[in-house]
Amino acid sequence: MSRFFARTCSVMFGLLWLVAGPLATASTLRIASAFDPQTMDPHALALLYHSRIAFQVHDCLVGRDEQFKLEPALAESWQATGPTSWRFKLRPGVKFHDGTPFTADDAVFSIERALGQTSQRAFSLKGLQSVKKVDELTIDFHLATPDAVWPEKLWLVAMMSKAWAQKHGVEKAQDFNGKQETHAVRNAMGTGPYRLEAYQPDVKLVLKRHAGYWGAADKRMGNVEQVSFVAIKSDATRLAALASGEIDLVLDPPFQDVGRLKSEGKLRVESVTDIGTQYFTFDQARDELLHGDVKDRNPFKDKRVRQAIAHALNVELIVQKVLRGQATPTGSFISPLVDGYVADIDKRIPYDPAKARALLAQAGYPKGFGVTLDCVNVAYREAVCQAATAMLNQVGIRATLRASPTNQFFPKLSQASASFVEFGWTPAIDPWATLNALFRTWDGAGAGTFNAGRYSNPKLDELIDSVRTEPDLTKRRARVGVALRMISDELPYIPLYRRSLNWAMAKSVKVVQWPNDAIELRFVRMSQP
Repeated sequence: MSRFFARTCSVMFGLLWLVAGPLATASTLRIASAFDPQTMDPHALALLYHSRIAFQVHDCLVGRDEQFKLEPALAESWQATGPTSWRFKLRPGVKFHDGTPFTADDAVFSIERALGQTSQRAFSLKGLQSVKKVDELTIDFHLATPDAVWPEKLWLVAMMSKAWAQKHGVEKAQDFNGKQETHAVRNAMGTGPYRLEAYQPDVKLVLKRHAGYWGAADKRMGNVEQVSFVAIKSDATRLAALASGEIDLVLDPPFQDVGRLKSEGKLRVESVTDIGTQYFTFDQARDELLHGDVKDRNPFKDKRVRQAIAHALNVELIVQKVLRGQATPTGSFISPLVDGYVADIDKRIPYDPAKARALLAQAGYPKGFGVTLDCVNVAYREAVCQAATAMLNQVGIRATLRASPTNQFFPKLSQASASFVEFGWTPAIDPWATLNALFRTWDGAGAGTFNAGRYSNPKLDELIDSVRTEPDLTKRRARVGVALRMISDELPYIPLYRRSLNWAMAKSVKVVQWPNDAIELRFVRMSQP
């Protein structure tokens, strides 16, 4: 180890001590990741790194068990009361972190807030006409059309205190894209198993166990009393902190170190296949690219150009060399873990640079063109984008990588301000939310919220809407299959790979690992090291 590196680690470890506290006890858990959650407002974002924190503090009407299956949470039960109506019975005796009771008024307020214009959770509630209070512990949902899996839509729609929101002037979700500052950015108050103790963006975040948590008697509950999250961008520093005992759990260990960590056996490494997928997508709305050198045309509107890019990418090599085998190349737009997956379209478009050049020439770009590829500046994703730009340059697409920090990068997805962009999507088991968020025409009211290229196909829109309204699950899956085949044919996105989700931790830490890469702190147990 060089003296410079040793000094750097020493300074960083001192910082981590200040942030995360002294050495862990059996009830204190210190977690490191490359990402900061960005905001505490549970409706302002719909990103994995935000969800990891927000849903420790906030509960939803429905939750998931150890096997990632839907289970009751703040709603004890639910039933369809008609073709377009559902009744939910709320759990009695639930209290917010300030001791006030959770009631139907809070549930109605929270759903309506999540439907608001500045909310990034509205996409999952498409089709909801109204939610009404029946009594203190009963609410009714009225939908525009039938929805056989309506309860699935309510996972990750956080329940908030109406009184708390009114007191602090946060009746509406933070406008994250507009860089709005509200009380809910650094403060939160929910009914979840952990309450927010402190949050300084990109510095520290501390959670403490909620003594009055409604599920405290659940036999699955762990023993973690306090949790400190630290955002450490550097892969090497993050892993060094774990090895030295400054950190107990790293949610994103460097791919190149996973094999060594497993073979050494000094730490525990838990792995599962990602339910999500990484993609490239393109601006398909503008007549001229914002970030390209072609004038008066948009190359990405031509399917042959999109196909050329797919043929230019040797994703198998990227997985092998860049991701060190810790991923699975995919041609599918959804994971096998998502209902409606179609196996026969999971085969990738073959790597064929000659065909890529031929397709570009046929599309009118025999000398290629220049374009900026936007990527988040997280080490492994940036490395994948660097490898991809080299491959694209070999076929004449002069791709220039622009890596941005998370707070600058993620708004490009919902604002559709990139010309060519890499991003990942982590879905639930039900496919409709993914189809609606990524592939449906953007309407500013919950459809196409993360359709970063503003791709639009009216026939596909009708099909996606019919997936939502079809009550017969067999027919519904068939419609999902038709939609996936249509998307595969048009190629508005290029699916790249599904990660192997690896969490590295001290042997004293035991977790339940979900396939969405989100940790459920209520299931974590720690023993004395």
